[in-house]
Amino acid sequence: MSAAAVRERYGSRMSDSFGQPVVDVEPGDWVGLLAFARSEGFEFFDWLTGVDEPPEAFGVVAHLFDPVAMAHLLVRTRVPRADPRLPTATGVYRGADWHERETYEMFGVVFEGHPDLRPLLLPDGFEGHPLRKDFVLAARVAKAWPGAKEPGESDHGSPSRRRMLPPGVPADWAVREPDSREAGRQEAGPREGGSQEGGSREARDG
Repeated sequence: MSAAAVRERYGSRMSDSFGQPVVDVEPGDWVGLLAFARSEGFEFFDWLTGVDEPPEAFGVVAHLFDPVAMAHLLVRTRVPRADPRLPTATGVYRGADWHERETYEMFGVVFEGHPDLRPLLLPDGFEGHPLRKDFVLAARVAKAWPGAKEPGESDHGSPSRRRMLPPGVPADWAVREPDSREAGRQEAGPREGGSQEGGSREARDG
């Protein structure tokens, strides 16, 4: 009955995704939808996360479960990228606490009314939101990116084409140059012994 009651109330905003019911609502209806779903048997709060949908919005998705009817429900909403705010769900599901802190940290979505919206996973002083698509991963600049080479190329020879920047790295960021050992191998040229051998052969032939 749980899913049927949700469908009766939110039928115009429901769809199916891989056989599971999905409800899409505006941010102002977010908490009301969660409270109604819980009253209809979806008592288990499984997870909540964000989805970066540039250039305009962030999606917020939560998965609920009815342990009696063994039914699943996805609830979704979208908040504007310029000011991503959403009422907290912690008053309906205490389990939303950790998930909202993580989503705030990784995407920058502010959950208004959250009792303790502070960093959860990242070190103190970390700047930015790592799961946003416009977040630059410095490791892609500091480390060699395999996609910059054609299949079969290696780090020991001259590249066959212009080096590519990794995805998400601005054009003015420098790409790591080969270290001194690689540079030495590329500039060394023929071995000294080979040159002497060639010269001796020329002398004999002369």
